[in-house]
Amino acid sequence: MENFYAMLKATNISKSYGNSHALKDLNLTVQSGEIYSLLGANGAGKSTTINMFLGFTEPDSGTVTIAEKDATKQAAETRKFIGYIPENVNLYPYLSGIENLDYFCRLAGLKYSTGELQDFLTTCGLQSEAHKKKVSGYSKGMRQKVGIAIAYAKKAKVYLLDEPASGLDPLASNELSELLRKLAKEGASILMATHDIFRAREVCDRIGILKQGNLVKELKSEEVTANELEQLYLEYMKN
Repeated sequence: MENFYAMLKATNISKSYGNSHALKDLNLTVQSGEIYSLLGANGAGKSTTINMFLGFTEPDSGTVTIAEKDATKQAAETRKFIGYIPENVNLYPYLSGIENLDYFCRLAGLKYSTGELQDFLTTCGLQSEAHKKKVSGYSKGMRQKVGIAIAYAKKAKVYLLDEPASGLDPLASNELSELLRKLAKEGASILMATHDIFRAREVCDRIGILKQGNLVKELKSEEVTANELEQLYLEYMKN
């Protein structure tokens, strides 16, 4: 990992909603070529962190940067680097997978040939026979793959994923993990918010455990087994 450029950085960020603290002095760095997982329960602050990097939520204090650009003050610029994959990908049901991909690429100012669009979908795990079928007949896993293809076609340098494997079957979830590893090898910085302890351990380089807005533990995935990570996570949640 040496000599990689630090693409994502949160420095002492805090955010409150009324009397509720969503984040408290969070410090987080994700290097280029690294997959980082934020692990935590609902309300831990995972989505708030993702939304700050997206420029959708402004911190009360601290700074959030992407490639040394302020993600709050320069959101229009930093979003050019980002591929965002939410838990539920919103697509147009009356369009096919390839038509959705083409539409969202054009919105981003990108124009690809039919062959290139098909390659993106295939690379992201969508079977070729589904490319031209209407999305209304897709499973959640198939819709998720189109969403991933949209981010991938953008040639993003940063990928932000909010519970991306939720509702996916084991095969689709494994395909997602393989794609994330591929993107990281190509130099992308990947930040993934998840509940999935096993997936976090298997696919990520580093893991941060969030509890009530606090980053209570940070470790390398190679330092623990999935069972050890689960026990560690449960201990922090109980205390």
